[in-house]
Amino acid sequence: MGTFKDQYKNMNQAYKASSKILEKRMEKERPLDLEILKKVDESSIIIVAGTYDKIELVLDLINIPYVLIQPHDFDKINLKPDQILIINCPGNITEGLEKIKTFVKKGGFLFTTDWALLNILEKIFPSYVKYNQRPTADDCVRVEVVDKSNKFLEGLFQGDADPIWWLESSSYPIEILDKEKIKVLVRSKEMKEKYGEAPIVITFDYGDGGTVLHMTSHYYLQRSELRTKRHKSSAKDYLVSEMGFSKKEADEIEELEGLSLGEAENAYSTTQFISNVIVEQQKKVKKRKEQNKE
Repeated sequence: MGTFKDQYKNMNQAYKASSKILEKRMEKERPLDLEILKKVDESSIIIVAGTYDKIELVLDLINIPYVLIQPHDFDKINLKPDQILIINCPGNITEGLEKIKTFVKKGGFLFTTDWALLNILEKIFPSYVKYNQRPTADDCVRVEVVDKSNKFLEGLFQGDADPIWWLESSSYPIEILDKEKIKVLVRSKEMKEKYGEAPIVITFDYGDGGTVLHMTSHYYLQRSELRTKRHKSSAKDYLVSEMGFSKKEADEIEELEGLSLGEAENAYSTTQFISNVIVEQQKKVKKRKEQNKE
C-alpha cells in the first residue's frame, strides 16, 4: 500500500488532477453551473479554520475565493443568510453558537465536518443528531450513495463505482435522532458494523430555507485504500472508461501520471461535491432574491 508519506503525496497529486478533471467535465456537461462557480466572490463563503480538516485547500485548487477566519474571531463577524459557512473539524467555537443557529434559520448554509458533530450540531440542534460515543479507528470503509438524485451528489459516482471513504482516527459516527427531518445522502454498512452507525453524509433543512450539511471524517482526504482490481487500475483508465474523456484529454492532465483510479476517484468526488454545494446555494440565493422582488 505504500507508506503514509507516499499516500499523502499521492493524494495531494490527486487533488491537483481533480481540479482539472472538474473543469474539463463541467465545461462539457454543465457549462452553466461552471459559470456560476466562476462568479462566486469571496464574501459568499466563510470558512472557520480547523486543526484537523482544511476544506480551504480544496477550494484553493479549484480557484474558489473565500474568507478564512480563526475560531476565536468568530464572534466578531457578521453572517448573512446568502452565505455558506464552512466549519472545519474540530469546530471549537464557544462564542457564537446562537449566531450560527440564527444564520441557518434565516436561510444560511452550514457545512460541518467530523468533530463539529459534537461541538456544533449537537449543541445547536440537540433533537436532530448526536455523536454516538464510539470513535472510529484510522480506517477506510466502503460507502454507498443513498439518494442519487440529490444535486449535491451530481456527477460524483458512476454506475460501477465502489467508493472507499477514509475515516480519520477518532472520527465521530452520526446518530440520527430525528429520522423524518434528516436525509442520509451517503451511508456505509461497514461503518455500521464496526462503529454502530451507517450515515456518512447527512443534510437537513431548518428555518426559512436554511440548510445544514455534515459529513463524518475530514473533507480534505490524506490517504486512500485500494481494495479491488478496479481501485488499483490507472487514473487515466478511470477518465476514459468511466467519465467519457478521450485518451488525448486524459493525457493532457499530467498530474494523473502514476495515480491509481482509487486515488483519483476519491479526490475528484470531494472536489465535485464541494462545487455542487456552492452551485446549488448560489442558485437558491438567486431564486430567493427574485422571489423577494415580486
